[in-house]
This record gives sequence, C-alpha cells and structure tokens, in this order.
Amino acid sequence: MPELSAMKSYPKQLHFSGNEELLRRVKVSIVGSRKTSKYARELTHRLASALSRVGVCVVSGGAMGVDAVAHLGAGSSNTIAVLPCGVDVKYPAINKNLLSDIEKNGLLISQFDFGFKATPWSFVVRNELVVALGDVLVVAEAELGSGSMRSVEFALKMKKEIFVFPHRLGESAATNELLRKKQAKVIYDIDEFVARFGVCERAEKRADDFLDFCETNPSYEEALSKFPSRVFEAELSGEIEIRNAKIFVV
Repeated sequence: MPELSAMKSYPKQLHFSGNEELLRRVKVSIVGSRKTSKYARELTHRLASALSRVGVCVVSGGAMGVDAVAHLGAGSSNTIAVLPCGVDVKYPAINKNLLSDIEKNGLLISQFDFGFKATPWSFVVRNELVVALGDVLVVAEAELGSGSMRSVEFALKMKKEIFVFPHRLGESAATNELLRKKQAKVIYDIDEFVARFGVCERAEKRADDFLDFCETNPSYEEALSKFPSRVFEAELSGEIEIRNAKIFVV
C-alpha cells in the first residue's frame, strides 16, 4: 500500500479481517478523545455519516469516544478499524459488538499477531497506521498531552493536512493550540469539507433500520427488545437520547 510508505518504517506485517476492498477507497482518518463532549460526538457522527454518503471510507482506532462515534457514523460497511491488538481480540470489550460488525461488513487491520493483547506502546503503533491510511486527519476533540496529539505528530511528519472542529476557549485545548500555531484548519461547514472529496464511485445510500425505528420515538423497553446491542452503543455515541423512558434521535 503506497500510503504506508510515509510511515517511519513500513509495517513488517499486517493482518486483515473483513473487506479489503475498502483499502482502495478514498479514506479520511478521524481521531479524538475517549471522554468526549456531546458537541464533539454530534459533529463527529455528522461528519462520518456525510463522508460515507459520498463513498469516503472512515478510518479510526476502534476505541471508546470519538473513534466509536466515527465508526458508527460511517456505518460498519464503510469503515476501517485499526487495532492495538490482534484482529481476533475485540478490544476494548465495550466495543465488542461494534468491532464484530465492522469485521463482518467493513475491515479490521492490525500489525500484531493473533492473540496479542494491547499494551501502552501498541497504541502508539496503532495511531501511526491510522494516520497513514487517511488522505487527511480530522481531530474531533483533544487535550494537550493526549494520545490524539501523538497522532498529530505523525500527521505533521507525514505532511498530512489536519482538520479540527471549532471549540470554545477552555475546551479541547489541544485542537485550539493547533489552530493558534496554524498547524490545522477548521471545519466550519461539514458539507463544504465533504465536497472536497467529490462523490466516489462506490457511494451508496446506507439504510439504518435502528435509527429509522428510533425516529418513531419508541419506548426504551421496545427499542431494547428489538435492538439490544445497538441501544447502548447509540446512547454512548450520542446518536440517541433517552428522555422520560422514550428514545429520541439526536
């Protein structure tokens, strides 16, 4: 893969599980905080969904927070999850169902052998591969000294364009610092940002039976009985809200 030549050293091995055709798509990498704000979750989901609609594949790291929202927004058939562990190890456990869906419909990638458990240094290795795969890097939300900033370091070395969402002062200090240093550009308009990629050949309309069902504002119990795994994931990612025991799409 020519895009990996930008890495410090080309990976000695890569393990795949899923649809390798996604590697031929135009790709955008999205990273960010594990403990993310509602604002960043909503924008990340909107961005990933909009990219998916025009056929752009979303790449992220399979972690909690921004990563999970990016994968969910793109849809499991149009996303690549790069893992800090073996592709057979669904980590973190809270994202087990999400990663299984991506394995079935999208693509899991790892530089590590089967059975390998994540370690502090393997996250750094994972982050470099996430950045290398994307044409550009989007940092949805990040604090100074966070793992997302290691991704930024990789992007700067690879001379990748970096984009961020506009945040208020005192929030997402790292992305605001990138703007102050003129190392990143702001996504003020999601549609305008997505338009830069055009409409790719494999663009397709994605159906989401779960969200269509939630548009009817069902009770929490109804949704849980019909879509037991998606309810928790969607609430965690900010796709839905539960108010007065009813489901509302955000």
